[in-house]
Amino acid sequence: MDRLRAMRVFIAIAQSGSLSGAARQLGQPLTTVSRQLAALETDIGTTLVTRTTRNLSLTDAGRSYVETCRRVLEELDAAESLIAGRDDDLSGEIVITAPVLFGRLYLLPILVRFLALHPRLDAKLHLADRVVDLAEEGIDVALRIGALPDSTLVATKLGSLRMVTCAAPAYIRNRGEPKAPAALAAHDCIAFTPLPPGGTWLFKSAAHGRRAVRVKPRLSVTTAEAAIDAAIAGLGVTRVLSYQAEAALARKRLRTVLEPFDDTTIPVHLVHRAVRLPRPQVRLFLDFAARELRTRLGKAQSTAR
Repeated sequence: MDRLRAMRVFIAIAQSGSLSGAARQLGQPLTTVSRQLAALETDIGTTLVTRTTRNLSLTDAGRSYVETCRRVLEELDAAESLIAGRDDDLSGEIVITAPVLFGRLYLLPILVRFLALHPRLDAKLHLADRVVDLAEEGIDVALRIGALPDSTLVATKLGSLRMVTCAAPAYIRNRGEPKAPAALAAHDCIAFTPLPPGGTWLFKSAAHGRRAVRVKPRLSVTTAEAAIDAAIAGLGVTRVLSYQAEAALARKRLRTVLEPFDDTTIPVHLVHRAVRLPRPQVRLFLDFAARELRTRLGKAQSTAR
């Protein structure tokens, strides 16, 4: 048995969730994929997948082993590229994930420029407003907003964001500017659905401490874009991450309010799996994206102030 080939087949099975999906992904007959999996399970002496008539899932041993396979193959590919001096001639694929709006506004333009520099490299960009498991979903690099939990992932700090409370200039002229978080009770508010626990907006600052304000929204929406559009239209006050309101603030279609009560920063990181020798496309993309994103986040913070 070709162990490395069988490991690649097993990774494809884990990613696709089925033998037929792995066969399509690899361009191999289904019988070959099934035979490779059976040989691998026999060789290591344990069951890696549980099969039913409807689906296939990894066993506990399978989940552990697929991560080992990824790490081994990534380091092997990276070593071969290093020996061959192929850093400047990247090929293959890189898989990246990011939150939907941040990914579209910030990461996509950077990825496009990176691909233009490396014509033989392909990429997949998964935009999702959830925490994606890098190992389980075959992700090379993830962008994360917020405090990171303890994990084995390697993190690169890019900068920070903050929450901004804002409204249209016309709304502020008509209704007045709230001077303290408690004053929001007298204002129309535009909130995301669902609201944070207890239906509150939480303000934190060094000067004023922590203040939680219960909000009864005039309008509840499910996306930042909708909240910002409603605020621009003059419906009320909304509260979003600074990058989400960046364009509207720069064009003076929105104004920030309650800034002294909200100076807590929210970190932004790129994370990747811990391997001794990352693949060249991962290592070079991390360097390229970190440099570009640090500059962009710095400008966004200036705009939001």
